[in-house]
Amino acid sequence: MLELTIPEQELFNEATEEFLYIDAKTIKLEHSLVSISKWESKWGKPFLGKESKTREETIDYIRCMTITQNVDPMVYRGITNENIVEVSNYIESPMTATWFNEEQKKTNRDVVTSELIYYWMVALNIPMECQKWHLNRLLTLIRICNIKNEKPKKMSKNTILSRNSALNAARRKRMKTKG
Repeated sequence: MLELTIPEQELFNEATEEFLYIDAKTIKLEHSLVSISKWESKWGKPFLGKESKTREETIDYIRCMTITQNVDPMVYRGITNENIVEVSNYIESPMTATWFNEEQKKTNRDVVTSELIYYWMVALNIPMECQKWHLNRLLTLIRICNIKNEKPKKMSKNTILSRNSALNAARRKRMKTKG
C-alpha cells in the first residue's frame, strides 16, 4: 500500500475564471488487479499494454487505486508530477523477495488484460482474495504456479554424457583409480 500526500494548492479554473483551493490530503493507494479492472472498464484498453498513458489516464488510474473512502474528487486535480513519479515507482516495485532466472523467461505475445489475469487465477486455483494484492506480487505467484506445474525438461544426450563423464572423473579422482 502507498500513502500519497497531495500538497495544498491553489489552482485557476479557466472555464469558470475562479480560483480553486485544494487542501493537503493523504490518500492510500493499492496497485491491484481490482484497480486495473476498474481502469480498463472505463478506458476500454489494456492497462499493461505498451501504449503510454496520458496525464488524464494516469490520474484516473490513481483514482482507481484509491482505497481511502470518500475522497473529494477535487483532490485528484492537485496531483503533482512528483506524486505521479512516486506512484510510478510504487507500481514498478516487485513487492516480493522472489526472483527468476531470466534465461528461462519465455516471451508471451498475448495482450495481458485484467480478464486474462483473472483466468490465470481461476485456472491455477488462486483464491480471489489475491486480486487485492499488489499486482507484481500476484503476477509473481502466477509465474511460480506455472513453473511448478511444468513437466521437468528432459536433458539432451550430450548433457547426460558430459554430466556422467564429470561424475566418473570425480569418482576416479576420489577413489584414486584409473577406471
